[in-house]
This record gives sequence, C-alpha cells and structure tokens, in this order.
Amino acid sequence: MRHVAVIGSGPAGYYTAEALAKLFGDAARVDIIDRLPAPYGLIRSGVAPDHQSIKAVARRYEATATGETVRFMGNVSVGRDVSIPELQKLYDAVVLATGAPADKPLGVPGDDLPSVIGSAAFVGWYNGHPDFADLDPPLAGAEVVIVGAGNVALDVARILAKTRNEFAGSDIAGHALGQLDTHAIRRVTILARRGPHQIAMTPKELGELAHLSRAAPVVDPADLPAPETDAALEPGQRRSVALLRQFAEPSLPRPITLAFDFFAAPVAVEGDGRAERVVVERTRLSGGGVEMTGERYALPASLVVSCIGYRTPQIPGVPYDAKLGRFANVEGRVAPGLYAVGWARRGPTGTIGTNRPDGYAIAELIAADTWDSGKPGRAGLDALLATRGVEVVTFRDWQRIEAAEVARAREGAPREKFTRVADMLAARA
Repeated sequence: MRHVAVIGSGPAGYYTAEALAKLFGDAARVDIIDRLPAPYGLIRSGVAPDHQSIKAVARRYEATATGETVRFMGNVSVGRDVSIPELQKLYDAVVLATGAPADKPLGVPGDDLPSVIGSAAFVGWYNGHPDFADLDPPLAGAEVVIVGAGNVALDVARILAKTRNEFAGSDIAGHALGQLDTHAIRRVTILARRGPHQIAMTPKELGELAHLSRAAPVVDPADLPAPETDAALEPGQRRSVALLRQFAEPSLPRPITLAFDFFAAPVAVEGDGRAERVVVERTRLSGGGVEMTGERYALPASLVVSCIGYRTPQIPGVPYDAKLGRFANVEGRVAPGLYAVGWARRGPTGTIGTNRPDGYAIAELIAADTWDSGKPGRAGLDALLATRGVEVVTFRDWQRIEAAEVARAREGAPREKFTRVADMLAARA
C-alpha cells in the first residue's frame, strides 16, 4: 500500500489525488489535508462569485473525494497540528499543493498604508474566506485605483461596479454585498505598466465590462497602437485588443467609469494615515520591457487594490525560492519523498485546468520514486491528531456544512458561506 499526503485541497491537490487514485487504485491511500473545514481552495475563495460555471468544476473533485482511495481531512493545519517531518515519517510521499495565497507586495513607498489592499485579501473578502471576512475595505470614497493588467484586476473592477441585481445567482458573501450596495465609488482606474498589446486580460473577462448596467469601460485612444499592428498578436490577444478599441470609442456616460490607464506605473502611495492618492509615472516600451519616463502625476484614491501577483508562503524546513515566490523544486521534486504541485511548484501562472496535467505528472513521479515502505499512513496520522485533540472535518462533515450553506442562501443565490471556522464546525451536527 502506498500512502500519500497532499497538503491543500484546491485544484492542484485534487487533480493530484485523482491521478494517484487512477494510477494505483486500491493499492494507495491518499489523504488531502487542509487547514480549513471547507475544501476546494481557489475554486471556493478565489474564483469570482459571479463565475459560477467555473466553480462547477468542484463536482469533479467531489467524485474523487467520495471514493475509498482518497480522504479529505479538513481543519488540520500543517505547522500547528502536524509538521512536515512528521508527515514524512508517516507517508511514502508528501505533496505540497498549498497554492500561492499570499499577496506579492506592491513594493512602493506607502504600500503599507491603510486602504492599500492586496487582491488575495480583497477577493477573499468578497468570497467569504474566514481569513478576510473582517477586512472592511473603505468604500466611502469616489476614487479607486487598481494596479495590474490581468483578469484579477478585471474581477475586482467588475465586482466594484455591479449593482445588487447583477449579483443574482452569485455566491458573493452577504457582508460584501451589503457594503458594495451602498458604496460611493464613481471612478475606478486600472493601472497597467505596459500597453494594450501586453495585457494578460482575456476576451471573456474584458467583454463582461461592456455589459454592466451602471459602469462604462473607457480607454484613451492615444494609448492604442496602430491598428495594423494587431495582426501579429495571438488570436485571443487580438480579440482582447479589439475590445479595448471599442472601449476607446465615444459612449454615453454612466455613473461609474472604469478607466484603463496604460503605460502607467505606481511609484508611491501617499496620504495622512491612510491612502489618499497614488503617484504614477509614465512608462514606455523598451527592449521587450518598460522604462520610466520621469513624467509623473497623481490619482486620488481612497482605496488601492494591488493585483500584481501572489506568493506561496514558506513552510519551515522546506526549501524555498524567494525570487520566484514558490517552493524550490526540480520538475516537482523538492526533496526525497517531498513534492510540489500547481502554483506551489511553478508559481502563480496558468489556469485552473493547467493544474490537471501538473497533478498527473507529479503522480507519475511518485510512482517512479516510491514503494510500499510499510509506513502507517492515515492510521498513524489519525492516532497522532487524536493525541493532540484535533477536530478533523471529513468529507461527509463538509457535505453537511455545504447543505447548511445552501439552506441559508438568500433568494436566487446558490449558498451563503459561513465565514467563521467555528460556525462551519457547528454546522456538522
């Protein structure tokens, strides 16, 4: 019997478990360990609440979790309840599938001021993640600046711009919906260091901005390159730029403006005890990168959301690549019997689906590297956690929690998430 512990129950963790179950069948036991009582990681707390079709992939993970080979163990924190060395003594292989839930710092003077918030925290707030339920972002000001040129920046802008009616069918957290319903925001500026041809925004997410009832996306025509240069772009990028060109055309004003500011890099956040403005410097393309021009201006902002990337938090004793913000590894191997998968392996790149081939590749490595060593696996972990008084949440427990969330949903919503671990644990009964 092969015993494998997978730390993290997001897409990378479940795809790895799925691959191991298919590869070994009844000859393996895979335990998916998560510090929260709720599984699915990024699917539950990272994917935008109004993108329910993407969240539906969780049903695939549910099929994996309900078999004999794979077991979910929620409310177990690695580092607090059990250490990596202890897991390595119990299991033939330990897989780090912790994702990259920590915000990359903005890295400019003033980025530690109140009202400067990373996207992991802000997205976690409106998705009901227990770590961020009390965030209480300042929404009383008229101006917001979002830093970043990817889909997360678009998610944040769209969530800020939507009306209550436009959240119908979503599972946005009730506390966030209440605050967004009464905000005073009138202008959201999206800062991009480079130009329209270099954005990481996809056509689907950009296109959603064109259908908002009270907000209009706006692009300065002067920021757009000559139309004939679009022919060299990949098809998806070309569609994205075509949408930006549409946003540059005159349109009727709306209560909220979503302004794209290209060739713009934040150099400081200023304010008296809190964020009040972002100092921006113009950039220009140079040799495949950007260079600063020295031309500066200030944008008023009572809220700044940084959407510039994520990092995997370090775990004591596990080799770490500080430059790339992930565990140090060679094609997924961190150390003998220790592996990394998904964003913990490659950094925060790719889509949810990218984690599937990644998980299957790690399963093949485990098959090549390990053997039936006679380690106790889950029986040993159960005994250890029992001595430490850890309340383990099983997948059956999670199904009860999920049923309670569905039962308490507002009209038209799929669920109302519990935002406190204590409430999740109480809902198991």
